[in-house]
Amino acid sequence: MKKTSWVSKLTSTVAAGAAAFLLFASFASAHVTVNPSNAQTSAWQMYTIKVPSEKELPTTKITLKIPKEVAFKQYQPLTGWKISTEKNDSNEVTSITWEVDGDNQGILAGQFQQFNFVAQNPKNETEVAWDAFQYYSDGSIVEWTGKPGDNNPHSITTISEDPAAAGDDHHSSGTAGAGHDSAGTAGSNSGSASNDTASDTATDGKKANDDTTLGDALSDTVTGQPNNTDTDTGTLKLQQATLIVSILALIMSFLGIALATRRKKR
Repeated sequence: MKKTSWVSKLTSTVAAGAAAFLLFASFASAHVTVNPSNAQTSAWQMYTIKVPSEKELPTTKITLKIPKEVAFKQYQPLTGWKISTEKNDSNEVTSITWEVDGDNQGILAGQFQQFNFVAQNPKNETEVAWDAFQYYSDGSIVEWTGKPGDNNPHSITTISEDPAAAGDDHHSSGTAGAGHDSAGTAGSNSGSASNDTASDTATDGKKANDDTTLGDALSDTVTGQPNNTDTDTGTLKLQQATLIVSILALIMSFLGIALATRRKKR
């Protein structure tokens, strides 16, 4: 009986540890993120901010600060959400806010929501940080403004001249065309925006091979299924570790049951 009791306690401990690890893993990966994480210089880029609810309360508002290096162009309307922007004295958009509207209860616990917008990337290679502020129904605010590795890190997009450096997250390429309007609302799945050919040359004196326009950027609009998932190396390792711990917990559970059954037969 003592051996059976020891096995039972060990099994319970491993199972509890696995459950705690799974809980930690779910929270560790549930950050507010802006995708893509890599994009090309000067491109008119479709960006998506993904907002999960980490509390047992609905998220009712999210505000995203537009990095000074990025030129905000248009946003995609979304039913149930009121969208507003703030501008500086130069009429440049400095932040965009999505807030529940009408009967919308917000982003409930266990859910996430994606919001789309178009911006033009800077001409030079750099890293842009996306500070976000998440508001819950009880008035609490989570500030996603920390550095990578912090509890509440902001999302970062690496702007590169080399399209290959953008990897799988890259949505559009080339230099931006001239003569685009800088304000307004992006229609869903719209591809009818102006496709003017760029007249400017690349910084190295050579003509860009292809020009990215607003229509190109909008062609990547979400059509009902999430088009951005966290597939970075850290997330994959975390998922693998979670699977291993779960399997070990399951094995220990079967072992405990087998030993207990064997003891009873004796």
